[in-house]
Amino acid sequence: MLKPETRFHAARPAAPGELGDLRFRVLLGNDDWHSLPLAVRKRFSKRLAGQESAVYKGEVIHTRMTGLGWCLAQLTRLIGAPLPLSRDAPVPAIVTVTEDPATGGQFWSRHYNRRRGFPQVIHSSKRFAGSTGLEEYVGGGVGMALTIHAQDGALLFKSAHYFLTFGKHRLVLPGWLAPGALTVTHRAIDDDSFEFALDIVHPVFGMLVHQSAVFREAAAWRHEIPGNSKSQ
Repeated sequence: MLKPETRFHAARPAAPGELGDLRFRVLLGNDDWHSLPLAVRKRFSKRLAGQESAVYKGEVIHTRMTGLGWCLAQLTRLIGAPLPLSRDAPVPAIVTVTEDPATGGQFWSRHYNRRRGFPQVIHSSKRFAGSTGLEEYVGGGVGMALTIHAQDGALLFKSAHYFLTFGKHRLVLPGWLAPGALTVTHRAIDDDSFEFALDIVHPVFGMLVHQSAVFREAAAWRHEIPGNSKSQ
């Protein structure tokens, strides 16, 4: 629970000419970056400094899972349940993005309502590291190296390989142990809203999981700790 004196203020917009977040642009390359709609480029060049957060509000439109996909999702409960656990749709959803000061990456928290029981909350950390320049950690020492692509006006994140970490050691999983190729698609609907799609496709069993959600930026916040605020 927040202390009574803790305040939230609307995060200041970037000033004209202020340097934004160039990390995704560098990974993608200038030509592919400029092939994306302006709304997508703005969203992925927004630098969340210090205590700022970006909040996106929307709903899950549909979720499809095969029986094997459902079993895979339940198995991932052991590492924090990073995959949808139910086929419930439409249901409300909220995504929050903050900077990870320890690694220089980003924390992503996804809050998905369910028709019964508590909402599902998925946490992950995107880090600008590794052989591809981008990795995502989902818990339990499990992560994946990601590649980033521009395709038909959408921004795509694709799994290059999965790995396990044990302290300073890392084990790259062989292809036959991988759950399938993961693709996350971010596609602009208009200047304010976008579609988020998650697909996991196994080389033998085909599509295991597909989820589509629509979001709109709800707010940007700066969490000010008492004593650090300059605006009282």
